Amino acid sequence: MFIKRPKSWEIPENKASSEATFLNRRTLIKAAGFSGIGVAAGLSWPSGTMQAAENDPTADLYPATVNPAYADAGKPITPEDVNSKYNNFYEFGSHKRIFNEAQKLKTRPWSVTFDGLVDKEMTVDFDTLVRAMPLEDRVYRHRCVEAWSMVIPWSGFPLKALVDYAQPLSSAKYVRFETFNDSKMASGQRQIWYPWPYIEGLTMAEATNDLAFIATGAYGKPLAKQFGAPLRLHTPWKYGFKSIKSIVRVSFTEERPVSFWEEVNSKEYGFYANVNPKVPHKRWSQATEEVLGTGGERVPTQLYNGYGEQVANLYSDVPEEQLYF
Repeated sequence: MFIKRPKSWEIPENKASSEATFLNRRTLIKAAGFSGIGVAAGLSWPSGTMQAAENDPTADLYPATVNPAYADAGKPITPEDVNSKYNNFYEFGSHKRIFNEAQKLKTRPWSVTFDGLVDKEMTVDFDTLVRAMPLEDRVYRHRCVEAWSMVIPWSGFPLKALVDYAQPLSSAKYVRFETFNDSKMASGQRQIWYPWPYIEGLTMAEATNDLAFIATGAYGKPLAKQFGAPLRLHTPWKYGFKSIKSIVRVSFTEERPVSFWEEVNSKEYGFYANVNPKVPHKRWSQATEEVLGTGGERVPTQLYNGYGEQVANLYSDVPEEQLYF
């Protein structure tokens, strides 16, 4: 007898809305002049975000169709009003309340350059790029290295689609990401003790894993500036500092890139930075996390942030001491 064992990220059919119900609900929400999972749940938007979405030239792309494999993160979605006002975005400051300062980010015009070990180097306008990608909605857990967490309904596309678009050569072993560098616009980049611009990297195996995601929207509309508009990386099995914001360059290399925080302090922030509750940070435990928006509730942290079934195989030949920090 065949017995189907569901994957850890799948939800029982009797707990999921039918596709027709889901799509009808989203259509009604959009037609009513609202957008996003947050509105469906009765959540409020922080001031200014709806207007920003209406003025975005890609607003018609949102909300996207939900990917049923990633429709439920096993935890409630963090209210947008909490998420949008508690952010790490060091380009605009080292404190968490940078959402107002981040509104200085100019997201148009915006282009992304693909270079390094690729068939043909190119620079593509973001609005052209996003319309060439297979947009979908995914609900992902997010675990910060500072021991707090959120659940976010992203819109965007698999990073693998971006890799395929760039057409890297077979000799490429790593993907290097780079954000903008404009200290006139971004006050945090005037802090000369940081190695600007922000750099991050993944192995090709990580970059082409189905979980790796490029977010261009959240909560059913284009990405808010404080989230790293107009496009950012999200790797939910890693600590949040790996998820670089406001990407302007994607390079393919044979040499492993040195990431921003790795260069700042390699003893505390490593290249892989996979979530592991048994490996403490040098200055605090990673065994538990505070779930933002719950009044201080702490829950046990899961290995790979609960996504081990999908990604643990990526590290079979990597020394364990390198995998966490």
